[in-house]
Amino acid sequence: LVLPRDPAYALRKVEDVQELVDHELGFQQVVPKCPNKTKTFLFISDEKKVAGCLIAEPIKQVWCIGPESSSSKECPRAWQCSNVPEPAVCGISRIWVFRLQRRKQNINWILTLNLGVLAFPELGNTAFSDPTPDGKLFATKYCNTPNFLVYNFNS
Repeated sequence: LVLPRDPAYALRKVEDVQELVDHELGFQQVVPKCPNKTKTFLFISDEKKVAGCLIAEPIKQVWCIGPESSSSKECPRAWQCSNVPEPAVCGISRIWVFRLQRRKQNINWILTLNLGVLAFPELGNTAFSDPTPDGKLFATKYCNTPNFLVYNFNS
């Protein structure tokens, strides 16, 4: 766990990892809304290398992903959300796992740890930023529903 008040070398490592994660996920570099409240979890492999990353931030509102429409099946990045926002407390802005570690269930452990450390008793208060197609599959499986919560980290 790396917090904004940690030593400069730790924050530089987080910046380096975030740059890699953003590049691999196809995200533009986005500055967190509340950088002093953002928490970054790094999963370190047995080889002492960063094998996963989860970045969480406080949020206020989310939208529920709706059922898939015919247009979302044609375009894997298009899905509908509810029109009415709901309250929430935790946003998962990025989840990334090194490709050779992805089938080892490490990200489930990181996400569960995140929810415990941030003292969010239930997954219903947690939302994911606009997920990639793989991220959508992960969120659907992790949340046990295709109607998980999302938020816009750009607004």
